[in-house]
Amino acid sequence: MAAVAAALALGPVCAQNAFAFKLFGMRLWGEDETADQVSDPVHYTVDFKADNLDKDLKDALSESSMLVSDEKKPVSGDLGVVVKARDDRDRLIATLYEKARYGGVVTITVNGTPLDALPPTPTFSRAKPVAVTISVDPGPVFKLGRINLLGDAARLDPANYGLVRGGDAGSLTILKAGDKMVADFKNEGHPLAKLDKRDVVADHASNTVDVSLQVESGPVAPFGNVGVTGQKSVDPDFIKRYARINEGKPYSPDELKKASDRLRKLGVFSSVTIREANKLAPDGSIPTTIEVSEGKQRFFGAGAQYSTIDGFGLSGYWGHRNLTGRADSLRIEGSVSRIGETTDVGKLDYTAGITYVRPATFYPSATFTAALKMQSLHPDAYDADTVTASGGLAYEINDQDTVSAGGEVSYERDTTDAFGKHNYLTIAIPLEYVRDTRDNKLDPTEGYRASISAKPSYEAMGGSIFSSFEGSISGYKGVGANNNVVFAGKLSAGTLLGANSIDDIPATRRFYAGGGGSVRGYSYQEISPYNSNGDETGGRSYVTASFEARVKITDTIGVVPFVDMGSVTDTAFPDFSDLRIGAGVGLRYATPFGPIRLDVAVPLKKYDNGTSYGIYAGIGQAF
Repeated sequence: MAAVAAALALGPVCAQNAFAFKLFGMRLWGEDETADQVSDPVHYTVDFKADNLDKDLKDALSESSMLVSDEKKPVSGDLGVVVKARDDRDRLIATLYEKARYGGVVTITVNGTPLDALPPTPTFSRAKPVAVTISVDPGPVFKLGRINLLGDAARLDPANYGLVRGGDAGSLTILKAGDKMVADFKNEGHPLAKLDKRDVVADHASNTVDVSLQVESGPVAPFGNVGVTGQKSVDPDFIKRYARINEGKPYSPDELKKASDRLRKLGVFSSVTIREANKLAPDGSIPTTIEVSEGKQRFFGAGAQYSTIDGFGLSGYWGHRNLTGRADSLRIEGSVSRIGETTDVGKLDYTAGITYVRPATFYPSATFTAALKMQSLHPDAYDADTVTASGGLAYEINDQDTVSAGGEVSYERDTTDAFGKHNYLTIAIPLEYVRDTRDNKLDPTEGYRASISAKPSYEAMGGSIFSSFEGSISGYKGVGANNNVVFAGKLSAGTLLGANSIDDIPATRRFYAGGGGSVRGYSYQEISPYNSNGDETGGRSYVTASFEARVKITDTIGVVPFVDMGSVTDTAFPDFSDLRIGAGVGLRYATPFGPIRLDVAVPLKKYDNGTSYGIYAGIGQAF
């Protein structure tokens, strides 16, 4: 019985198509015009002979072949064809091993000459593309034979790692099994766990693969001394405190990942790496080192948005990410909107504000925020000039739950057709609880986000006491291969309690719906109770709901049919006496900074002289 040692290799990553149009240095679509800009370009053709292969194996081999995926791109020189072919043979053999085909043979010829028979510096005719032929004899499918776990792995059940006699013998199954054993020991508090040996022997007489894995767990150890390197202007003590790798706490890879993610989210570092020592300290603890690289601390930017209903909007901002060396940020921003919707510059919407954020205030998991914001707003419902000063503290209970509380003072001077001119000075205490389990904040495919908030308020000029209570939940469920379809839904509701009359409450605190952020197809704040003269009054309660099917057409392009609905009433609890529904379809273009969104919607129950349709553009999903 003959036995041959089989090497394991990970499958290659498929090459991506090139594109031509660029945004911020990224190609968005079209052919890459630089593809042919290689020295001494040589073109080739590929004949991939796969008649004897089943569809799944053929697809896997084709996807791993760089000769196939890059066929339209020239290589550099005649030797470039040979180098690419040799690399491809290794890739194809690795793919056969992934599919447990340890007896497979890959044969590649160039202009009819076997690859290994070519001279060291081949020369090919340039009269026509070089002909490359790939043929694959897949051989039989191998199964797992003897499974031998050694060292500390001996106490593990191989079946828990996909290793079962007669089971899948693919190379990835074997690789993942060893890696998972090491990861499980690390998760049990063994920082020095390692794979000492991985022997894989293919028996071609019985078409089986014998596997031996030896894992040494090493001792259980707590976190020890934490060092910081690479920092320049950020306080290293702050970095250690914010990372929350507490000395004496049981070692956990998950805690290290959370610490790394935490530091990245500060925005002050261009890279964060946390490394463990390769041996324990004399006290039996495992030292760790946080390696950081600081990014640019000052930043500025500009943005734009467009709606056929509300016109253009422009915004700009300037900020500093590390004001005092503790990753505390200062951001100054301004915006103007409704450009084109009105020609009167006095009727445009203006916003200016300054925000200061200080992480690790009082506690490592607490963040302090202070802000001053001024607005001049002119939607159809009201004209309002406001100045608001606020401060608050947000506390992360865990990775998913956050609570926040603060104080707010706001002065508002507004005018409405329904109630005329009013001045308000409102003192409020905003309270909020948020639970967020989404897998991706910009483009989620799983999880949900739920929030509840209360804002007890006292209006000093009129002596009114009122409170707003709001809640919302959005959920996401991806289905199909690679989550090609994501069903998304959002439900929101709110109520205003207190105050004798609705005009005792500032116009900006009353409830409205409509626009790109709530019920698409209606203009901004168009959904509202109206008095007998047809004037918008704003409401005391609302309910809105949105449903989307985010269908991925390609890796970058998606189509999103959606339905939005909303009701705003002048009673403390919604009665749905005037339910408005909008429906439409949107396009999405995926980018690294979130999907670019373009939505078109129409109202299914149009107001008299109201909006007939809406087109909305922006970055990020609608919710």
